[in-house]
Amino acid sequence: MINIQGLSKTFNTADGKVYALRNINLQITESDIFGVIGFSGAGKSTLIRCLNRLEEPDSGSIWIGNDEITSLNKQQLREARKHIGMIFQHFNLFDSKTVFENIAFPLEVAQFSKRQIRERVEQLLDLVELTEKTNAYPYQLSGGQKQRVGIARALANNPAVLLSDEATSALDPKTTYSILELLKNINQKFNLTIVLITHEMDVLRRICNHVAVIEDGSITEMGSVHDLFTNPQTDTTRLFVQSDIELQQNNYVI
Repeated sequence: MINIQGLSKTFNTADGKVYALRNINLQITESDIFGVIGFSGAGKSTLIRCLNRLEEPDSGSIWIGNDEITSLNKQQLREARKHIGMIFQHFNLFDSKTVFENIAFPLEVAQFSKRQIRERVEQLLDLVELTEKTNAYPYQLSGGQKQRVGIARALANNPAVLLSDEATSALDPKTTYSILELLKNINQKFNLTIVLITHEMDVLRRICNHVAVIEDGSITEMGSVHDLFTNPQTDTTRLFVQSDIELQQNNYVI
């Protein structure tokens, strides 16, 4: 479904070049929920933003289905992005638009009819359980409700792939779990491939099937979530696992 080969990305800074991604090779199967975990600055957000070319890679190739994303011109990329939904850490909603209007926006851009837009938005509002918030504005919503609007908007064009960039890190634990359950249900209902960026092991445990660990722009470990927890291979992964164990113990004591 997603095939990444030799992907590299650098940024020019006042101190010289910074290598955000170094020769990334990754395959993600259709309908999988695939996690990418790493500490801040490891390159995980750059990786996911390269998948829809919000960041332009320096080299390498990205295939999503039959489309080589890295070789598309601007018009072709616009079409391809209709099939790649994305949800963001800080929601990225239009403050001046209602919940209905936020979800409808990508459908309006795609020039759907008003009837089609209304039908699709109503379906999505029901899916994310926000029917009663149709005419509300973002400032009237909780963080979890805002993220549900973001998820609905990302699903508007029936994408084959959903990219989630730290979508729960701004939420409290209870809300995080409800959003993860929603994503899991969406994956199962629509056979949607989900790529999920996180720095939280608990998120991996609750929703992901497979995972890649990224450090200093390189993938250092990859496999099933079960193997990652039971037999970590690198110091970074062992640190993540140990931190998660301590967190679970603290929560149990509380």
